[in-house]
Amino acid sequence: MSSDDQEKLLSYNGEVLIFQLSNGNLAEEGTAKASKLHVKRMTFDRSTRAFIQKSTGLFSIHGELSSFEMICCSYAADFRTGINLPCVLIRRNKKKSVFKYFLLLLHSSNEFEQRMNLTLDYEMKDDIKILDGPSILWRHIGAFFFISSQNDTIVSAPVKFSSIKWAGVIENLGTVLFGVGEPHATKRESSQKYSEEDYAIWGTEFYAYSIENKTVLNGAQFLPHAYGSVVTYIHICAIKVVNSVLRISLLALTQKNQLIWFQDGVPKNLCQLPFQHPRALQVMASGGGDLLYIVSCRSGDVCAIGKKSFQVAFKWQKVQSVLVDDFLGIGTEQLLLVFKDTFSTNCLTSFKITDLGNVNYSNDAFDPMENDLSERELQENYFLTVQALERRLQIGLASIRELQKHLLLKERILSKSCKALIGFVQGKEYIPPYKEEDVLVSLCDDKKYFPHSLDEKLSDTSHDSKHIVEKMWYRVLDDHLVVGVQIKYSFMLFLNDVTLSLIMDQACSYNPPLIQCKNSVIKLDTVSLPTSLTSPCETESSAKRIKLILHNKERKNNCQEQSSETNCIQIFTAVTALSPLLAFHNFCCIVILHARWGKNSGQFGESCTVPCGRFSLSMEDICSGKYSVTLPEKDKPFKEPVEDLFALLAVFHKFHFQITSPDCTLTSVKTWLLKHMECETIKEFPDSFLCKSHGALHGTLFNWKQKTPFEGILTIYCRDQTALYQCLHHLIHILPVNYVIKQLKLGSKEFLTNLLAQFLEKEIVTLKNSFSSAISELEGNLAQRCETVKKNSSSILPKSPLSGRKEAIQQIRDELQQEKEQITWGMNLLLSNAIYREITLKVATLQLESDLAAQKLNHL
Repeated sequence: MSSDDQEKLLSYNGEVLIFQLSNGNLAEEGTAKASKLHVKRMTFDRSTRAFIQKSTGLFSIHGELSSFEMICCSYAADFRTGINLPCVLIRRNKKKSVFKYFLLLLHSSNEFEQRMNLTLDYEMKDDIKILDGPSILWRHIGAFFFISSQNDTIVSAPVKFSSIKWAGVIENLGTVLFGVGEPHATKRESSQKYSEEDYAIWGTEFYAYSIENKTVLNGAQFLPHAYGSVVTYIHICAIKVVNSVLRISLLALTQKNQLIWFQDGVPKNLCQLPFQHPRALQVMASGGGDLLYIVSCRSGDVCAIGKKSFQVAFKWQKVQSVLVDDFLGIGTEQLLLVFKDTFSTNCLTSFKITDLGNVNYSNDAFDPMENDLSERELQENYFLTVQALERRLQIGLASIRELQKHLLLKERILSKSCKALIGFVQGKEYIPPYKEEDVLVSLCDDKKYFPHSLDEKLSDTSHDSKHIVEKMWYRVLDDHLVVGVQIKYSFMLFLNDVTLSLIMDQACSYNPPLIQCKNSVIKLDTVSLPTSLTSPCETESSAKRIKLILHNKERKNNCQEQSSETNCIQIFTAVTALSPLLAFHNFCCIVILHARWGKNSGQFGESCTVPCGRFSLSMEDICSGKYSVTLPEKDKPFKEPVEDLFALLAVFHKFHFQITSPDCTLTSVKTWLLKHMECETIKEFPDSFLCKSHGALHGTLFNWKQKTPFEGILTIYCRDQTALYQCLHHLIHILPVNYVIKQLKLGSKEFLTNLLAQFLEKEIVTLKNSFSSAISELEGNLAQRCETVKKNSSSILPKSPLSGRKEAIQQIRDELQQEKEQITWGMNLLLSNAIYREITLKVATLQLESDLAAQKLNHL
C-alpha cells in the first residue's frame, strides 16, 4: 500500500469494509489526473483464522489524490428503501476558499451512488455526522447546519451550540440535535457576577432542538446542566415520549475519565475508566446474555464494561480500530480489535476477534494459541460443553424449584390437616378461610358438598370465583351476545383448556338448558411506558441466536418471560346468537368456566369448574343500547372500555397475512394505517389500530407486528370478506414493487416450526426416558437373578474344607459356568410385552402429533 493512500474501516452485516483512496491509472483515465476510491469486502475464515477478500468495488474521481480526503464513513438508512447502507463523505479542496463535498452510498453490488453534492466557502471541521436519509450535520462558528438528500436544502438551527453531543431521530419529534450552548442567564447578566470556577460549571447549558418541528426542548431531560463542561460523548440507550415528556436512558463519557449512566437526567451509576481521554462508546450483546460497553480512547486504549456489574472487565492497548458485529456468523456479536500499523494490501494482518467469553480468535504472533492446530476444535468442543452444562444446570435449578414448591404444598396440607384433626378430637369445628380450602379435601361423602340446586352450588363455591376470576363482562354487537371472562394472573400459569359455558337460569327447570356458543381466547400485548426505562440499554437487541420456544411454555409463561415493558392481557370469550334469547324478553344467564389443572399446579389433569356469575338482559336494555358496542366517530378519540375492543375481536372474522419485501423496508404499512385508512392507535395496545373512516370499513381492526424491517404479520379483523377485499385493494397500492403477500391459514411459519421442534423434542425425551427406565428395570432383575443363583450355589457347597483335588476343580468349573450364564443373560435382555406396548403407545402418540405439525408446516 502506498503511503499516500487513505484508508478507513467499517463493519457491515458481519463483513469488514476497507475504503481506500489512491491514485488512479493515468493510462486508463487519459491525460487527466484521477483518483480512485476502492472498497474491499473482507470476511473471516475460521479454518484459516484470517480475513479473506470476498469482493471489491471502485469509484473514479477526477482530480489529484492530494486534493481529496475521506472525512468519515458510516451507515445510514436510505429514505427511498429504508435499508441501512454504508456511506462515505469525501471532501475536495478546489481552491483556498472553495470546498466541495459529496456523499457516496455503497450498494450490495459494490456500486457507488453519489447521493449528495454541495459546495461551501469554508471547511467542515467540527461535529460532522451522517444521519439517516442520508443527511449531513455539521457545525461552523457556533451555528449548526443540516442538509438532507430528500430536499437538498441547507437548514440552520437557530440555537447557538458550542458543541453537539448527540443527533438522531425521535418518534413524533423527527431529527433532534442535543448539544451545549451558553445559558440565557449568562447572556443577560454580567459575567463578573460569577467566579471562574462557577462559570466553568454553570457557564454552559444543554439544549435539544427538533429540526422538523423547529422547537427547542429542555436539555435537563437528557443531562443536568452542571455536566455541560465535562461530558465528551453520549450514547442514547432508550428514549420515549410519555405524556409530552421525554423519558431518556443514556450513557455519557466525561473528561474525568468516567462512564456515567443517567436515567431521566439523574445519574444512577458510575464507572471509573482505566485510561484517559475517552472518545467513543459502542454496545455489544455478548453470547452470555450480558451487554458490554466498549469504550475507545484517543491514545488507542480500549476497555469493556459489563452492564450488570458496571465495572471494567477487559482492557487492551495499541488498538487502531474497534468494530462490533457478527464476524463469525454464529448469531451473536463479537468484538474485532485491529492493532496499529498492521494493514497489508490484501487483508487484515493483526487482529483479535472475541466475545469476551468462549470465542477467541487471534493471529497475533505473540499469542500462544496461534500455532495450536487443534485450538479451533478444542474451542468449539469447549463452547458446546459449556452450553450443555449450563442447560443441565438450568434444568436442575428448575427441578429444585418445583420440588421446593411441592414440599411447601405438602407442609401446608399437613399443617391444615393437623389443625382440623386436633379440632375434631377436641370437639371443635375447624372452619378454614376460603384461601385455605383449596388444600383441604373432604374425606367423607358429606351431602352438604353436593348441593342439589344450582343456586346452592353457586353460593357454596362462590369463593372459587373470587379467587380465580378477575372480571366478567358482556356486550351486544349486532346479532351477537359476547361474554368475556378474565382470569387472575396467578392462575393463568396453572390452567389449561379453558372454556366457557352459558346456561339459561330458569327457576322452574331442574336441568337448565345449555346455550350453544363459540369459545375463543384473545391475547393482546400492552406496553407499560412509565417502567420501560428502568435500566440502561433495555431496548438494545439481545443475542441474535435463534431459540426454539416450546408452545406450552410460551402460552403459559408469555406474560412472565416478557420484558418489563410488555404485559399480556388474555380474555376468554363466548359468542352466541342473540335473537333466540330475545324470545324470552327478559332472560338470565349463568356463566361457568371449565378448565384443567396444569403440571405446575399439583393437581395435574384434574378438571376444574368455576361459576363466574350471572347476568340478565332485557329488551329494554337492547333498545337503550346499554350494553351495545359503540364505535367512535371520525373526529373523536377511542375512549371506550377495553371490553368493547375484545368484543369486536371475538365477533369479527380474523385473517392473517405475511408481508415480505426483499428490497425495501415496510415502514409504509404503519403510515398507510394511520393516514390512508384513517386509523387510530389504541392507547392500551400500540400494535392495534381501529379504522374510523366512514363506510363499510368503519370499525375494522388491524394488528401490525413487524418482525424484521423486511417482514411483518398483518392481522385484519373485519365484518365480512367484502371489507377484507377493500382493505387489500388499498394495501397493495402502497407496498413496494417487489412485495410478497401470503395468507396464513394454519398459523405463522415460526409458530409451526417451534411447535414441530417441541413435538420432536418430546419424542426424543420420551424414547430416552422409557428405554432408560426399561433398561434399569432389566438390569435390576438381572442382578436379582444372579444373586439368587449365587445364594443357591453357595448353599449346596459343603461347609467343611475341600477333601480332594477333584472337588476343588469341579467347584471352579461350576463358578465359571455361572459366569458364562450371567454373561449370556446380560446379552439377551428381553422386554416384557406390557413394557413394550406402553413404550410403543407413548411414541406413536407423539409421532402422530409431530406428523400433523409437519403436515401443516408443509402446506404453508
